[in-house]
Amino acid sequence: MFIIDYIVNLGASVMMPLIFIILGLLLRLSFSKAIKAGLMVGIGFIGLSITVNLMIDSLTPVSHALVHRFGLNLTVLDVGWPAAAAVAMGTRVGALVIPVCVAINILMLYTKTTRILNVDIWNLWHHAFTGSLVAIITSSLWLGIFAAAINCIITMVIADRTSGDVEKYLNLPSISIPHGFSVSFVPAAWLVNAIVDRIPVIRDIKIDTEVIQKRLSILGDPASLGAIIGALLGVIAGIEFKAILQTAITMAAVMTIIPRMAKMLMEGVYPISERIQEIAQSRAGSFGRIAIGLDSAVSVGHPVTLSVSMLMIPLMLVLAAVIPHNQFLPFASLTGLPFAFVLVTAVCRGDMFRTLLTGLLTLSLALLIGTSLAPIVTSTAVSTGFSLPQGTTSISSVDYAGAMLPWVIIQSFYFKALGVGLLSICTLGLVVWNRKKLAQENQQLAAQESNMMEGS
Repeated sequence: MFIIDYIVNLGASVMMPLIFIILGLLLRLSFSKAIKAGLMVGIGFIGLSITVNLMIDSLTPVSHALVHRFGLNLTVLDVGWPAAAAVAMGTRVGALVIPVCVAINILMLYTKTTRILNVDIWNLWHHAFTGSLVAIITSSLWLGIFAAAINCIITMVIADRTSGDVEKYLNLPSISIPHGFSVSFVPAAWLVNAIVDRIPVIRDIKIDTEVIQKRLSILGDPASLGAIIGALLGVIAGIEFKAILQTAITMAAVMTIIPRMAKMLMEGVYPISERIQEIAQSRAGSFGRIAIGLDSAVSVGHPVTLSVSMLMIPLMLVLAAVIPHNQFLPFASLTGLPFAFVLVTAVCRGDMFRTLLTGLLTLSLALLIGTSLAPIVTSTAVSTGFSLPQGTTSISSVDYAGAMLPWVIIQSFYFKALGVGLLSICTLGLVVWNRKKLAQENQQLAAQESNMMEGS
């Protein structure tokens, strides 16, 4: 417990390389390879963090200007994910969530109910957030931990079910993304796909980077696309011409640099992933294929993900103004929207049209969910000693208090034994279903490998 807390407190930029170095040594990689893998992960992660922070710093004044221009005056303030994470990890549930979720991951691997080895330790705060709110509602630490465990298990299952799309459409082989915020938007993406697939003409609409590049070549280039979107945001916000140009250039840089930093990070991940695959094969397929679970930052720079996220910033402010009964003012979370759409982009097969439809649905709900959870989020924050911004009486956040998965889990506990019982049964059903799907996928992979060997 002390060692885990010490590593986490070092910060993600140090924690991630250390985890990969230790993991590499445990997997019997040579010392030099383990060190290099860890350093490359660290360098890539720092590069991603710097670039994402650059994006946030550039878009924050634009968000300010948009809020002021739309004249929004809502009572629930969006404090953003850093504040939500601080609240989540500042509770008793937060203190226990890492060892609990690590144990769940190991158990699921051994029972073949997941294929993910999750090394994204920091983002376990999402599960702690859910558990912390439930602990306040029920006045029970153990029910809070149980809620966090349920959140963790469902997240792992959804990450398993999207790993094929992550490999195919995000070009991340042997990688999965068990990121709580990103995962929460996946069911809506599945629903949008199912509905659109049944509507003639509409189902044939496809806007991906290849289509954009063919019809409007300048938009097919990430740098050009970023510059155009940045400039449009500045114009809509009504900021001065100098600031518009600065935003445009910064967005061009972000969309160019992030994929390169992600590639560098992957250079560190691949040796670990390959070694895990070798061990799995040497044990006669006892684990089957293993995927490394990483932060959704590894693909936050996908052109569709960034494009939809930038478009949703002004659209979400419009939604906040017109949706009945909404009291949530989106602000601090607006610059973190790309993390919401990483898996949506994959599930929607890189199609900007479907990803945007999913964004309109999920972020409309996020406003109402953020409004609904505001009282309990505020009381939890106060109980951890979090200082509310001056003049603010109610707070919330799109990440993670605006996500559907934690909302469903939290609502279940209001129905006491009945709600918890149904939640437990549904979670168990998902785990059994996922185990069957994984077994089928492993059999298909083995058959393909056998056919390839016979053909050679």
